[in-house]
Amino acid sequence: MDSVSPARATYFSSARIAVIAMFSTLAGILYIFNFPIAAAFPSFLEFNFSDIPALIGTFTVGPVAGVIITVVKILIKLVVKGTSTVFVGELSDLVTSCVFAVTAGLIYSKKRTFKGALIGMAAGMAAEVAVAIIFNWLALVPFYVQFFFHGQWQPLINMMTPLFPSCTKETFYNFYLWASVLPFNVMRCLAAILVTLPVYKRLSNLINRFNEKLTPKNDEGGARTKAINLGVLISGLAIVALLVLFALLRYFVF
Repeated sequence: MDSVSPARATYFSSARIAVIAMFSTLAGILYIFNFPIAAAFPSFLEFNFSDIPALIGTFTVGPVAGVIITVVKILIKLVVKGTSTVFVGELSDLVTSCVFAVTAGLIYSKKRTFKGALIGMAAGMAAEVAVAIIFNWLALVPFYVQFFFHGQWQPLINMMTPLFPSCTKETFYNFYLWASVLPFNVMRCLAAILVTLPVYKRLSNLINRFNEKLTPKNDEGGARTKAINLGVLISGLAIVALLVLFALLRYFVF
């Protein structure tokens, strides 16, 4: 597998920003269209395919891009749909998605081969699953019980009993963490991996050619290129700031 070489331009060149913006937008759209898989998991665990562009973007332009794509996709969803979890669900998705993409991207950046990609994605999946279990156990579930249900476990247990009739307060974590969170996140990662493997090479080649066209072959026009890159970077940061503002306004005002 090949990738955009960091030596060809500064990291936040106009080409890279364009690639990040493309994958961020696609990830945001996919994140909006999440859906439950009621036959297999509790209804509040909603599946989506937004990890696919985040993973491809990470392999293409580096782990930093994976973080940016993940942040922007969540901001897009917050602007369009808002939050029903006081941002906690989105924070969980932010953490787990970043862990998956960044772990895979860091390993792949050290070993840019098909084997390196496989090792990176396997490690990323293991890291995401572990973080998802720990985050749900120590933070997410306790927050929901206290904030939404005023310390009462029964509403949360009622959401589990359609799939796990014997679920009680004492056995909740056994059913939720090991029979729900673990397989749900494995499936989520596998979906991203199975799509990324066959399409990444073609996309990477296209992006490499795109980057070559926008990268000067010599020092002529270097100052102009730097000015363009700076302008594009400032525009990108302004768009992210506006997304944050609109997400906050949607929650606190509308």
